[in-house]
Amino acid sequence: MRVVENTMDVPIERLLERPLFCFLASVDDGLPRVSPLWYLWEDETVWIMADREKTYVSRVEATPEAALAVVEFLPGSGVVRHVGFRGRASVEPFDLDRTNRLLKRYLGPDPETWDDRFLPPWSDRWCFIRFEPETVVARDQSYDVGIA
Repeated sequence: MRVVENTMDVPIERLLERPLFCFLASVDDGLPRVSPLWYLWEDETVWIMADREKTYVSRVEATPEAALAVVEFLPGSGVVRHVGFRGRASVEPFDLDRTNRLLKRYLGPDPETWDDRFLPPWSDRWCFIRFEPETVVARDQSYDVGIA
């Protein structure tokens, strides 16, 4: 992964380890589409738990070239950080251990408190999208709050 630009005051990995949304940009019939999704950042790879019945999975299968963004926005403090990637995505088999790591990030450590749709049994419709970043741009676009 080649870092094209980095103006953030925190390591890129620290931002990506947080339970934020990623925005996967893919192409359908020559037109861009964006999907907001939960993700897991491991070993410089973005893993997205995916539902094969959703169109973003077929878009990745048809055109693996994709972009992905993660944004942290804290309006009360003026913090705005953005990490944008370009790379390639692929559809990978479902992985229960990876699923549990991803869901614990967003739902907490105790599966007994999770909504039923995030619990087994898992059907064949579930898989993972693996996004391999080729380039990254990381920008701190924060602003001062309360300036008149």
